Amino acid sequence: MYSTILFDLDGTLTDSREGITKSIMYALECMKINHNETYKTLERFIGPPLSESFSTYWDDKDKIEEAVKAYRVRYNDIGWKENIPYDGVREMLAAVKASGKRLYLATSKPEIFAKKIMDLFELSGYFEALCGATTDGTRNTKNDVIRYVLSQIKDVPVSDILMVGDRKYDVEGAGACGIATLGVSYGFGSEEELKKAGAIDVCNTPAATAEYIINH
Repeated sequence: MYSTILFDLDGTLTDSREGITKSIMYALECMKINHNETYKTLERFIGPPLSESFSTYWDDKDKIEEAVKAYRVRYNDIGWKENIPYDGVREMLAAVKASGKRLYLATSKPEIFAKKIMDLFELSGYFEALCGATTDGTRNTKNDVIRYVLSQIKDVPVSDILMVGDRKYDVEGAGACGIATLGVSYGFGSEEELKKAGAIDVCNTPAATAEYIINH
C-alpha cells in the first residue's frame, strides 16, 4: 500500500492551459519572434520547465532567460489566475486524505505561483507541503522537485510513495527517484504517452484516480 502521494499540479489538479498559453504567446510577442503558434500548439509547454521549452526557439541562454522573464511578467499579473480545478478534484483529494494517505504537491511550476493557486482554490489544506520549482533555476526539473519533497519525508521508503501526474515528465522524474507513477489522462498527456513513459496505470477521471490510490 502506498502511504504517501505526490500530486502534480498543471493537468492533474487544475486546468491551467489558458494562463500558460497566453503568457507564452505574450513572451513570444515581446521577443518579436516570427512563429506560427496557436494557443493549442502552445499546450506542449505545459509540463516541462519553461527554459527547456523556450530552448526550441533559441540556443542563446540569455534569450531564453529573457523569454522566461517576459512570460513571468504576464503570468505573475494575471496568468496564474486563469486556472480552474478539474471537476471532481476537490472530492478526490478529500477522499484520499480521509483514507489516511499523506499528500504532497510536487510541481515544476515555481513554488511561489503553486502556493498562490492552491490557496486561491482552497486546496492547500489537503497537503502536508506544497513543493515546486525555484525561480533562480536551482530546483527546476521534476526530479529536482521530487528530491526536494523526499528530503522532507525521510521516514518514508520510496516504495511507499506514489506520484500522480499527467505528462511523461512526471513519470520520468519520479522514475529517476525510484518512485512509481499513476498517470491521469484527463490532463495534457495521453494514455499512450504515459504508458510509454512507464506509468504503472492510467486513470481517466479524478474519481477513478481516488479509487485507485485508496485501494493501493
